[in-house]
Amino acid sequence: MRIAEALVTEQLAACVNIIPAVQSLYRWQGAVVHDEELLLLIKTSDAVWALLQERILALHPYELPEIISVRIQDGHSNYLNWIINNLKTP
Repeated sequence: MRIAEALVTEQLAACVNIIPAVQSLYRWQGAVVHDEELLLLIKTSDAVWALLQERILALHPYELPEIISVRIQDGHSNYLNWIINNLKTP
């Protein structure tokens, strides 16, 4: 929640959806790890992507947090404009 709040407040994200109770199973440092995590779906733009990554790395407690991009191919133009209008200008 703290990361989502910071990203929206700092205009690195227009919106963050917080999906609770995601069960993650992964290999880390030679061991299989089971964790309950939050999944953040962050709406941003290519223009602030590098700044967003930097900020997540600074705020996240994990040594290697999952930060991946899913490019938007198409969408409601008014919504996509709303995203852009709610982000800082780099």
